[in-house]
Amino acid sequence: MQAERKSSIIALRLYRDFRLLWTGQMISSIGTQMQMVAINWHIYNLTHSPVMLGLTGLTRIVPIIIFSLFGGVVADAHDRRRLMLITQSLMMIFAALLGASTDAGIITAYIIYTMAATTAAAGAFDGPARQALAPNLVRKKHLTNALSLNNINMQVASITGPMLAGFVIAGLGVGAVYWINALSFLAVIIALLFMRTPTQKNLGVAKVNLDSLTEGIKFVFSAKIITATMLLDFIATFFSSASALLPIFAQDILKVGPEGLGILYGAESVGAFIAGIAMARAGNIKRQGAILLMAVTSYGIATAFYGVSQLFVLSFFFLALVGASDTVSTILRNTIRQLSTPDHLRGRMTSVNMIFFQGGPQLGNLEAGIVAAALGAPFAVISGGVATVIAVGLVVWLVPQLRNYSGQ
Repeated sequence: MQAERKSSIIALRLYRDFRLLWTGQMISSIGTQMQMVAINWHIYNLTHSPVMLGLTGLTRIVPIIIFSLFGGVVADAHDRRRLMLITQSLMMIFAALLGASTDAGIITAYIIYTMAATTAAAGAFDGPARQALAPNLVRKKHLTNALSLNNINMQVASITGPMLAGFVIAGLGVGAVYWINALSFLAVIIALLFMRTPTQKNLGVAKVNLDSLTEGIKFVFSAKIITATMLLDFIATFFSSASALLPIFAQDILKVGPEGLGILYGAESVGAFIAGIAMARAGNIKRQGAILLMAVTSYGIATAFYGVSQLFVLSFFFLALVGASDTVSTILRNTIRQLSTPDHLRGRMTSVNMIFFQGGPQLGNLEAGIVAAALGAPFAVISGGVATVIAVGLVVWLVPQLRNYSGQ
């Protein structure tokens, strides 16, 4: 039992279907990260316009905001594995269309925008189904470990994917990246086809209608602990968007050039990867609420110190601490939400969270840019970190039960 508790890969060792899906997602996530880099590179080379490049983020976020709530309803009303088979197949087709259009020489910025938007729309249905599926694949006591492993999966993909994309674009062209991403979806599709775990409980209780949608929204906002975790997510990413201003810090403050900028961009992923391994080894964590609040507080403090730093080594350290704190917070937020939500409502809960999760960084980047333009980049980052810490204090005061949440 002691060895089981300390194993950092216990969910992978014990649960065949989780292992299948995790492996498939690793391959597919690397392909997705490669395509995101390829799209940005392709748009800029086609248009040479920073504005057109900026529109790529808008084409991704708008469909998610529009469709995510409905996607959550569908994820609760239908077999989540079958829904993922459909969404993964659609995203594979969209990636293949990008590859075919590029190879045929008919690709335009608007075709790329369209495929990015349709992929994001499919993702708005895929995300709730995929995240709600995890508690069906592992036992409750191993859920934190499973979510930690999923986070490690994401961090590895975010480091490996962009690096591979650069080599493939340089050696084979941007079209090859799209084809590689299309093939990567097969890994998840095959995993889903070979899974044996029964589908979610109470299948058929939820219906695809307006009442089901409002039921999910009402549940989220009536469950104070769940609402508090979503608000923490939004507040932290809104006020503490340190990465958005990295080019300014690298060029004007730290004076480390593009090479240093690349290292700084990787700092958060390094911290996140280390924290993900530590969380996976920790197993079933006690006092999840208190640790979550400490992690978000650490996130804000590290952000503020990063804003103060004028030394490259210290900046790297504080950014790594930002990434580590965010990872601990993300894993615990997801664990608390999944354990606090009935299975037949998990898809809808996840879809509401997607709006908070996706909206915070997008609006936060805008806020950071406006404040930096008016008062300077260091002030924007420092004030954001301080605001995050203050927000944690308000959440503790307004929702004291979160501080006492143990997950047991």
